[in-house]
Amino acid sequence: MNFFMILKVALRAIFRNKTRSLLTALGIIVGIAAVIAVVAIGQGAQAMMIKEISSIGNNIIMVFPGSRTQGGVHGGSGSSQTLTAEDGENIAQDLAHLVRAVTPVVRTGSQVIYQENNWSTQIQGVSVDYPEVRNWTAEDGVFFTEADQRAGTRVCVLGATVVDNLFTSASPVGQTIRIRNMPFRVLGVMARKGSNTMGHDQDDVILVPFTTVKRVLQNSIFNNVNMLMISLHSLDDITAAKEEIGALLRQRHKLAPQAPDDFNSIDMTEITNTIGSMTKLMTLLLTVVASISLLVGGIGIMNIMLVSVTERTREIGLRMAIGATPSDILMQFIAEAMALSIVGGLLGVLLGTGGARLVGRLQQWPILITESSVMVAFLFSAAVGMFFGFYPALRASRLNPIDCLRYE
Repeated sequence: MNFFMILKVALRAIFRNKTRSLLTALGIIVGIAAVIAVVAIGQGAQAMMIKEISSIGNNIIMVFPGSRTQGGVHGGSGSSQTLTAEDGENIAQDLAHLVRAVTPVVRTGSQVIYQENNWSTQIQGVSVDYPEVRNWTAEDGVFFTEADQRAGTRVCVLGATVVDNLFTSASPVGQTIRIRNMPFRVLGVMARKGSNTMGHDQDDVILVPFTTVKRVLQNSIFNNVNMLMISLHSLDDITAAKEEIGALLRQRHKLAPQAPDDFNSIDMTEITNTIGSMTKLMTLLLTVVASISLLVGGIGIMNIMLVSVTERTREIGLRMAIGATPSDILMQFIAEAMALSIVGGLLGVLLGTGGARLVGRLQQWPILITESSVMVAFLFSAAVGMFFGFYPALRASRLNPIDCLRYE
């Protein structure tokens, strides 16, 4: 008996009991659909997070104040106040072969008022190099100048969310808003960036010269900053740049060789790798959970095939009596099991891709369905049919033809 004849007999046996065959394949259908949907949603989430992190900048190093120990008391991260704007200027000058631009960042928050409208938002004090560091330009108007930065002028550039909540239709450029009851002239509006991976709205911000934040809003005579954002010429320079930046800051802060750093630095590669690892882990765990239904489906196929062997004992005896070999019987029942699982896999692929796209449309979530994930799921469904169908097929092939013909 050739392969095509075996396949024809197997398909005929399956379609003889359509309802039972569909119910048997239901576990495979649900399992494959769940695996494809979970992998598609997980890969889509990872791609979205990487894209949003890239909006901050892949070649950016962020330096934060470190901890401080005084009188035997160890302060937490950020308790040190030694990070200054001058540190950033020295980094930009001395490491120009690696560093493209540097901006200090000083954060504060405030209620902002324009006419009868008000909005609570974050105020970020930055330098004129901030648009170059963040690769973020003014969509309307202009950014503030070095003269504004040196003089600590009360000027600002608004994020799109602030504009949406303070201004109705007129352009905000040239208008005056009040921050902590002090007038600030609006120079421009930044292009819309959207939310980041943590759900924070990047457009809900007002950018002000950092000198203005320190002198006017914080009324501080100190020049310490909350962070230095450093943009590099190339992503390949991150390791070398972190080492040279660390050495330069230790020298400027006059730290002894055995003293720990009073600053911390991270780069976007570390954040991307961390988020990617977490996303992959969650996807793997959910895939394992979804795969349990494949195991259940495989057990269901084995049970039905065992029942089928019992029901068709006389048929098996007749086939052997007219010349079918044990290997023909073995191949026939394996083909039936594989056909059930393959058909279930095809239906599962259709259900999984459709369900994933539906979830993406309803939840506004990116979906990434790759050919490799679909192919792996489909091949896995075929492997499940072969594995769980082998024992019933082997049992059928070992039956005695005489006993089969006498079976009632």
